[in-house]
Amino acid sequence: MKNNILSHQQIQHTVQRIAYQIYEANVTETEIVIAGIDGGGLKLAKKLQRVLRRITDAEILLCKVSMDKTNPLGSGVTTSIASSDYEHKSIVLVDDVLNSGTTLIYGVHHFLKTPLKQLKTAVLVNRNHKKYPVKADFKGISLSTSLQEHVHVAFQARNDSVFLD
Repeated sequence: MKNNILSHQQIQHTVQRIAYQIYEANVTETEIVIAGIDGGGLKLAKKLQRVLRRITDAEILLCKVSMDKTNPLGSGVTTSIASSDYEHKSIVLVDDVLNSGTTLIYGVHHFLKTPLKQLKTAVLVNRNHKKYPVKADFKGISLSTSLQEHVHVAFQARNDSVFLD
């Protein structure tokens, strides 16, 4: 049984709010790297990039972060841009759902191998089932769910939704 958590309109408002929070945390930056974890995180990162480009003159650089989510340690983490392109810059690592924290912690670990100005994290849904000490600096909503429930984020043209089943 599907329980709708966020409608398309609510997601649009949430993305706007998160983008403004990112802007406020980076108001003096001339370049911000939005690093989206492949899948829902990358789709959310692209939405954030579009809003940020409207509200700031800073260059908003999109970076795709790839890893095997079932075995991030074995597969490693790769990015679509070279580490020299984000060195000494402000980065926001983006994922759609923060569940156990595994994906975000390995993403954070990858970026911390390079000297950065700042590293923040952003998620649309925070489920509060963390097994690693990672938090979302910018989050859309927090849900208290059971481990048996699954949060699904569907990014579809003019029909984005978040639901629980």
